Amino acid sequence: MRQHQHRLTIATKGQGLYEFTDEAKAFVKKSGVAVGQLTLYCRHTSASLVIQENADSDVQRDLEEFFRRIIPEDSPWIMHRTEGPDDMPAHIKSALTHTSLSVPIMDGELVLGTWQGIFLFEHRAASHRREVVLHVAGE
Repeated sequence: MRQHQHRLTIATKGQGLYEFTDEAKAFVKKSGVAVGQLTLYCRHTSASLVIQENADSDVQRDLEEFFRRIIPEDSPWIMHRTEGPDDMPAHIKSALTHTSLSVPIMDGELVLGTWQGIFLFEHRAASHRREVVLHVAGE
Protein backbone atom coordinates (compact mmCIF):
# COMPACT_ATOMS: atom_id res chain seq x y z
CA MET A 1 0.00 0.00 0.00
CA ARG A 2 1.19 3.50 -0.86
CA GLN A 3 0.42 6.62 1.15
CA HIS A 4 0.85 10.30 0.34
CA GLN A 5 0.07 13.44 2.30
CA HIS A 6 -0.22 17.12 1.44
CA ARG A 7 -1.11 20.27 3.37
CA LEU A 8 -3.33 22.55 1.33
CA THR A 9 -3.75 26.18 2.42
CA ILE A 10 -6.99 27.89 1.41
CA ALA A 11 -7.23 31.67 1.74
CA THR A 12 -10.76 32.75 2.63
CA LYS A 13 -12.35 36.17 2.44
CA GLY A 14 -14.98 35.66 5.10
CA GLN A 15 -17.98 33.39 5.43
CA GLY A 16 -18.78 31.17 2.50
CA LEU A 17 -17.97 28.03 0.55
CA TYR A 18 -14.57 27.72 -1.13
CA GLU A 19 -14.29 24.91 -3.66
CA PHE A 20 -11.03 23.00 -3.92
CA THR A 21 -12.11 19.94 -5.92
CA ASP A 22 -9.52 20.54 -8.64
CA GLU A 23 -6.68 20.67 -6.13
CA ALA A 24 -7.86 17.41 -4.53
CA LYS A 25 -8.13 15.71 -7.93
CA ALA A 26 -4.63 16.90 -8.90
CA PHE A 27 -3.18 15.53 -5.66
CA VAL A 28 -4.79 12.13 -6.24
CA LYS A 29 -3.53 12.02 -9.82
CA LYS A 30 0.01 12.97 -8.76
CA SER A 31 -0.03 10.23 -6.09
CA GLY A 32 -0.36 7.53 -8.74
CA VAL A 33 -2.84 5.60 -6.56
CA ALA A 34 -5.36 3.75 -8.75
CA VAL A 35 -7.55 2.22 -6.03
CA GLY A 36 -7.83 3.63 -2.53
CA GLN A 37 -9.20 6.48 -0.52
CA LEU A 38 -8.64 10.20 -0.09
CA THR A 39 -9.15 11.48 3.43
CA LEU A 40 -9.48 15.25 3.86
CA TYR A 41 -9.10 16.86 7.29
CA CYS A 42 -9.73 20.50 8.26
CA ARG A 43 -7.40 21.62 11.06
CA HIS A 44 -9.78 24.25 12.47
CA THR A 45 -12.77 24.49 14.82
CA SER A 46 -14.52 27.38 13.06
CA ALA A 47 -14.41 26.04 9.50
CA SER A 48 -15.50 22.71 8.07
CA LEU A 49 -15.62 20.52 4.97
CA VAL A 50 -18.62 19.60 2.84
CA ILE A 51 -19.32 17.78 -0.39
CA GLN A 52 -21.98 19.78 -2.14
CA GLU A 53 -23.39 20.60 -5.58
CA ASN A 54 -21.00 22.75 -7.59
CA ALA A 55 -23.09 23.32 -10.74
CA ASP A 56 -25.50 25.99 -9.47
CA SER A 57 -24.16 28.72 -7.16
CA ASP A 58 -27.69 29.21 -5.78
CA VAL A 59 -27.19 25.96 -3.86
CA GLN A 60 -24.17 27.44 -2.10
CA ARG A 61 -25.95 30.74 -1.37
CA ASP A 62 -28.98 28.89 0.03
CA LEU A 63 -26.77 26.69 2.24
CA GLU A 64 -24.95 29.74 3.59
CA GLU A 65 -28.26 31.50 4.27
CA PHE A 66 -29.65 28.42 6.05
CA PHE A 67 -26.70 28.38 8.45
CA ARG A 68 -26.98 32.13 9.05
CA ARG A 69 -30.64 31.65 10.02
CA ILE A 70 -30.28 28.64 12.32
CA ILE A 71 -27.50 30.24 14.39
CA PRO A 72 -27.58 34.05 14.14
CA GLU A 73 -24.58 35.91 15.57
CA ASP A 74 -26.80 38.00 17.85
CA SER A 75 -28.33 35.00 19.66
CA PRO A 76 -28.79 36.22 23.26
CA TRP A 77 -28.01 32.82 24.85
CA ILE A 78 -24.42 32.68 23.51
CA MET A 79 -21.86 33.06 26.30
CA HIS A 80 -18.56 32.60 24.41
CA ARG A 81 -17.81 35.92 22.68
CA THR A 82 -14.09 36.22 23.44
CA GLU A 83 -13.09 36.33 19.76
CA GLY A 84 -16.12 38.26 18.52
CA PRO A 85 -19.82 37.71 17.86
CA ASP A 86 -19.20 35.28 14.98
CA ASP A 87 -16.90 32.93 16.91
CA MET A 88 -19.36 30.71 18.80
CA PRO A 89 -21.80 30.52 15.86
CA ALA A 90 -18.80 29.40 13.76
CA HIS A 91 -18.00 26.62 16.26
CA ILE A 92 -21.63 25.45 16.21
CA LYS A 93 -21.75 25.45 12.39
CA SER A 94 -18.54 23.43 12.32
CA ALA A 95 -20.00 20.94 14.80
CA LEU A 96 -23.07 20.51 12.58
CA THR A 97 -21.00 19.76 9.48
CA HIS A 98 -17.69 17.84 9.19
CA THR A 99 -14.01 18.39 9.86
CA SER A 100 -13.08 15.32 7.81
CA LEU A 101 -14.33 13.62 4.67
CA SER A 102 -13.46 10.43 2.79
CA VAL A 103 -13.76 9.97 -0.95
CA PRO A 104 -13.01 6.66 -2.71
CA ILE A 105 -10.48 6.47 -5.52
CA MET A 106 -11.24 4.22 -8.49
CA ASP A 107 -9.16 3.98 -11.68
CA GLY A 108 -6.95 6.80 -10.37
CA GLU A 109 -9.87 9.23 -10.04
CA LEU A 110 -11.98 10.53 -7.18
CA VAL A 111 -15.39 8.86 -7.25
CA LEU A 112 -17.49 12.02 -7.00
CA GLY A 113 -20.94 12.41 -8.49
CA THR A 114 -21.44 14.51 -11.62
CA TRP A 115 -22.32 17.71 -9.74
CA GLN A 116 -20.39 17.09 -6.51
CA GLY A 117 -17.58 19.36 -5.40
CA ILE A 118 -15.38 19.49 -2.30
CA PHE A 119 -15.64 22.72 -0.33
CA LEU A 120 -14.10 24.37 2.68
CA PHE A 121 -16.97 26.03 4.55
CA GLU A 122 -15.63 29.17 6.24
CA HIS A 123 -17.79 30.13 9.20
CA ARG A 124 -15.93 33.26 10.39
CA ALA A 125 -16.53 36.77 9.03
CA ALA A 126 -12.86 37.73 8.72
CA SER A 127 -10.37 36.44 6.18
CA HIS A 128 -8.36 33.38 7.23
CA ARG A 129 -5.75 31.00 5.90
CA ARG A 130 -7.21 27.55 6.49
CA GLU A 131 -5.22 24.33 6.32
CA VAL A 132 -6.66 21.09 4.98
CA VAL A 133 -4.59 17.91 5.17
CA LEU A 134 -5.04 15.51 2.24
CA HIS A 135 -4.10 11.85 2.74
CA VAL A 136 -4.20 9.24 -0.02
CA ALA A 137 -3.87 5.56 0.81
CA GLY A 138 -4.12 2.76 -1.70
CA GLU A 139 -2.43 0.96 -4.55
